[in-house]
Amino acid sequence: MTMIGRNWAAAIGLMLMTAACGESDTDAASAATPIKRTPLPQNEFIPVKIEATIDKLVAEINKSSVQTMQIAVLLKSLNDFFAPVATGANRAMGELGVSGRVTGNVLGSTNASADQEQLMELQTEQIKQVVEEGAEGIAVTPFGEGNAAALDKAIAKGIPVVTLDTDLVSSKRSIYVGILSEFSGATAGNTLLEMLPEGPGTVLIHGWADPSWLDGVNRTQGARGVLVEAGYDVLVHQSIYDDEARDVEVMRGEIEDADPPVVGLMGMFSDSYRCVLAADAAGAPDLPVVAFDFAPQTADYMRQGRIKATHVQRQYYEGYLGPYIVYGIKSIGLDATKKILAPQLKGNQFDLGVDVVPSDKVDAYIGFLDEIGAEQ
Repeated sequence: MTMIGRNWAAAIGLMLMTAACGESDTDAASAATPIKRTPLPQNEFIPVKIEATIDKLVAEINKSSVQTMQIAVLLKSLNDFFAPVATGANRAMGELGVSGRVTGNVLGSTNASADQEQLMELQTEQIKQVVEEGAEGIAVTPFGEGNAAALDKAIAKGIPVVTLDTDLVSSKRSIYVGILSEFSGATAGNTLLEMLPEGPGTVLIHGWADPSWLDGVNRTQGARGVLVEAGYDVLVHQSIYDDEARDVEVMRGEIEDADPPVVGLMGMFSDSYRCVLAADAAGAPDLPVVAFDFAPQTADYMRQGRIKATHVQRQYYEGYLGPYIVYGIKSIGLDATKKILAPQLKGNQFDLGVDVVPSDKVDAYIGFLDEIGAEQ
């Protein structure tokens, strides 16, 4: 591994050494076998339609002539939210590697103390590095627009790029894989809507209004639109992410001052559980709360019945789809790949949707994540 790799990233993917040892494309082609996906256990939380799309993509790849490819999967982190992304990416790289088609690594930061700007700069350097080292395709969870120029230079060299989790719409990436923020917000809005008393009433959304984070704004507005259309007043509270005590105190005041009174709360991010703290502080513990993501605090409050449901991003599938889409572009072409992805594709964005997990199934969902190796 290079100096950047030793200091910043840990490789947890499959390192297939045949290409490094000088195996020819002809030898690789003769050694290739059909791709066989690792079977997942039957479970109510398996996204059946997404699985069908992946099966179709693999079937078409298996019909095509064998192409060898070096792929780099670059993640923001190997920990916490991104651990399931790494699991999925490694599984896909392993399946493609065993079939003789792909070499490469899954790389990500293990430095929990580095700030966002440092990590973005380091990832940009790593993009340049993997290109220099011969990467023919990249799947990446970018840090923001600061990565776009480096990725566009890679794309100009004919290297397909697939963005995961965070899109870079200003770049020339081929496809984005993740949630579509406005649609996922609307899903959460509809979940809460079923729990609300008949209006009038105010719904407090613990969300995002600062245009510096467009995905946060769009997710919040997706939920807001559903609730406004249903006749509720909606108060969007700007999350004070780095100060929980202040965040809760401001929400407490908003709940107490709302006219008409607050009838429900919704959190749009991993700190959604703060809605419970704010309701308690305002002396309103019976207000229904719906959350987003799957922080340990959220799971705990779901067991207590305080959070009625949460909406979990399918990080495992983000990671799993990345290498397959990159390889599909090389193997069968971008247009053919997009045609197969069409059931979930909106423009150039593959919408993974979210898992809607009610409070009475929180432990069943944790069991599902454990079975597929996607614990958070």
